[in-house]
Amino acid sequence: MVMQRRNFIISTLTALPAVSLLAKTQNTTGKSFTVKSGEGRFGEHTRLAGVNPTDIKVSAKDTNGQLTLLEYNGHTKGGPPLHVHPHQDEIFYVMEGNYLFQVGEEKHTLSAGDTIFLPRQVPHTFAQLSDNGKMLFLFQGSGKMEDFFRTLGGLKGEPSPQEGAKIFEDHDMKVVGPPLAY
Repeated sequence: MVMQRRNFIISTLTALPAVSLLAKTQNTTGKSFTVKSGEGRFGEHTRLAGVNPTDIKVSAKDTNGQLTLLEYNGHTKGGPPLHVHPHQDEIFYVMEGNYLFQVGEEKHTLSAGDTIFLPRQVPHTFAQLSDNGKMLFLFQGSGKMEDFFRTLGGLKGEPSPQEGAKIFEDHDMKVVGPPLAY
C-alpha cells in the first residue's frame, strides 16, 4: 500500500510539468489549423543561408508565446555556433539525415526518428552531417526566436562571426563558442 501511494505521488509529480505546459499553451484563436507540407504558417517562408527552408509550423501567435514549432530542411552541412538560450528549452526531432549535437560537454549523434531535449541555460549546438536533413524543432517559450529566423533568412549571405553574435544577442541568446567541427 505504501509503495502504491509512493508510485502514485511520483507519477503525479512527474506529470505536473506537462500538465502545466498544456494549461499555459492555449491557442489564442480557439480554432484548429493545418499547415501543409512545404508551407509555413501564415504563408511565410524563411531560407537560412539562402538554401535551407526553415518554416514556422506553429507560431507564438497561436500559443500565447508559449511554444513555437519549426521545420528545418537542411541542404548544407554544418550548423550554428555554440550558444545559450536563457529563456527557452528546445526539442529537436530528426526526420531525415544525420546530426551531431553538443549539449554542455556531451555529444550525441542522431538520425531519423531520434529526439533530443536541450534545456535552457545549457550551451548547445548541432551540425548536420549528411548532405540533406530534415528536423522538426520547438522552443518553449517562444521568446524572440521567430524573429531570429526571420532576421537570418533576410540576410544576403552568411554573417561574419561578429555579425552573427550580434544577431544572437539581439534575440536574447549568447554565442559562447564556435560551430561544431565534424
